[in-house]
Amino acid sequence: MVVKVYGPAYGCPKRVLMCLIEKDIEFETVPINLSKGDQNHPDFLKLQPFGEVPVVQDGDYTLYESRAIIRYYAEKYKSQGTDLLGQTIEERGQVEQWLEVEANNFHRPIYDLVIHVVYAPIQGFPSDPKLIEESEKKVGKVLDIYEERLSKSKYLAGDFFSLADLSHLPFTHYMVNQMRKEYMIRSRKNVSAWWDDISNRPSWKKVLQLYKYPV
Repeated sequence: MVVKVYGPAYGCPKRVLMCLIEKDIEFETVPINLSKGDQNHPDFLKLQPFGEVPVVQDGDYTLYESRAIIRYYAEKYKSQGTDLLGQTIEERGQVEQWLEVEANNFHRPIYDLVIHVVYAPIQGFPSDPKLIEESEKKVGKVLDIYEERLSKSKYLAGDFFSLADLSHLPFTHYMVNQMRKEYMIRSRKNVSAWWDDISNRPSWKKVLQLYKYPV
């Protein structure tokens, strides 16, 4: 059964798409236009009651929340494709730790930056300069911690590419490109090398080629 992924154009679904490619899992995509309100259609709300993307359908099994989805497929197909979880329980612990750091410390401020720097001018609502300044400082503090961590290992969880690294790609891409804040990466030697490594993986290049960002 081919995995069906809803909303491939957006940031969070791109985590799922990259994971599926790394794991050599066949999938198809279903476009969802958030600006037109597709996420509020009754049929979609039956799959995702909060009206957000991504959602995956795997036969009769439906799952939402991007990090839950990538954990699920990395575990279900652990022996297939790239091992994104680590070989030992200790490595798995590191993967989970840094995946939680991404979700709770990195994603929140960078998401606010994307909304207020990228989307506000397009959608016509006022951006919040104070929030932008505070969010950039928060991201910078996280990147300082990454800089120290990456001085000791090639990737966040160790010397292997994992879900923890993969999960950073969709919104850091916004920061480096659409937000033109690449200097936040380049001013940190180890973070810069890490970013060049993960953003040049064939799986990520394929995601960007096939599923353009809406902005």
